[in-house]
Amino acid sequence: MSLLGSMNTAISGLTAQARALGHVSDNVANSQTVGFKRVDTDFTSWLTRSNSRLHMPGSVEARPDYTNTVQGTVSQSENPLSLAIAGQGFFSVAQARGGQGANVIFDDRQFYTRAGDFSMDRDGYMVNSSGYYLEGWRIQQNGEPDRTALAPIRISELVYNPQPTSAITLAANLPANVDAVAAVPGAAPWAPAENPVSSVIQIFDGLGNQQQVTLDWWRLDADTWRLRITPENDTLAPADGIFADIDFGGQISAGPPPVNAPPGTISSITPLSSTTGPALAPTALGDIASLGFQVDYGYGPQDVSIGLGGFGIATGLTSFGGTEYSVRDLSQDGVPLGSYSGVTVRENGDVAVNYDNGQTRVVARVPIVAFNDPDKLQRLDGQAFMRTVESGEARVTDVATNGVGKLVTGSVERSNVDIAAEFSKLILAQRAYTSNTRIVTASDEMLQDTINMKR
Repeated sequence: MSLLGSMNTAISGLTAQARALGHVSDNVANSQTVGFKRVDTDFTSWLTRSNSRLHMPGSVEARPDYTNTVQGTVSQSENPLSLAIAGQGFFSVAQARGGQGANVIFDDRQFYTRAGDFSMDRDGYMVNSSGYYLEGWRIQQNGEPDRTALAPIRISELVYNPQPTSAITLAANLPANVDAVAAVPGAAPWAPAENPVSSVIQIFDGLGNQQQVTLDWWRLDADTWRLRITPENDTLAPADGIFADIDFGGQISAGPPPVNAPPGTISSITPLSSTTGPALAPTALGDIASLGFQVDYGYGPQDVSIGLGGFGIATGLTSFGGTEYSVRDLSQDGVPLGSYSGVTVRENGDVAVNYDNGQTRVVARVPIVAFNDPDKLQRLDGQAFMRTVESGEARVTDVATNGVGKLVTGSVERSNVDIAAEFSKLILAQRAYTSNTRIVTASDEMLQDTINMKR
């Protein structure tokens, strides 16, 4: 019985070492596979009988020991859509069952992976080299992700529609050390004689065409400047322009108590012609100082406001010492028609589509999925995993929150296989296998000697 037991034990050892060799072989073969997690070997002893007086040989079993939580090396990639997770977590991915374009049919099962070598396919989906489609939260109209559902990320917004200008922002200093001007005799009372200091800005109409607006300034007295707004090609503005007076360093509210603007800051705005918008009646320091007007370039009325900073604070438009008109900022919010130019993934997971008009639109956000015991996930082809009862429920969360790792863009996570360590395991498995064959041979010879005792 002991000889047969020794032989059975040795045979189980051969089987166990063969499995260990298979694990080593799989690891070495996938040492360059993106997102691959090596499989180590755990040996378990099974006893037949063992007590203080007797121990009978049992057997050994080799079980896989998964290393799904062991980080692989993160290395840079030339592909800007490649993603790696530095820390715990997985990408949520889907698998296609058929269809094409917008009609792709996806498997109802949920898959997960660490293989982040994603790229854009012909239908606009982000797919890794194993054919799994990256999933994310879609962005709602309010700019926040819809965290109630995951869906494959598809880039279909290939055109950025033009937006007409609705606001102009001006930050400048009107020089307080220049001479005041006088009105032209016989002309309208707001038409001064001397040449103004001017700014020119390009705005956009409803079709995205570029239009020019000129802002002219004259100093009327120590504290007052006159502004003329001249929108070219506009059918609504009067021929001589749109006028308003801006006062600096005076009382901005009668109170009680009265509120005064410090010298050089806006205290009041007085529209003279063709202006629109709310009444310019500030009640406190810092109230928004703006002036509105309306234009029409043949596509209907278009309201435009000029933001001049705040009443009584030194932001936006000021009138301090100097002899030169200095512009710190002159910008507007309109955009022309834009065409798709590329996609980038930000470190917070936002998938942003870039357009050739300088605009960007966020279309989705990539989350990271965590499990209580990732090593208990079911392995699938293509470095993918499925949830099991032992792994626990999938927790979908934002990047770098709730214990999940950070997102490294333009990079991939390499296999966590160490070639040197695998060759050490290979040598041990080979030697252990050979030793077990020797036990089988010795047991066979001893059994043969036992049989020969009858002769």
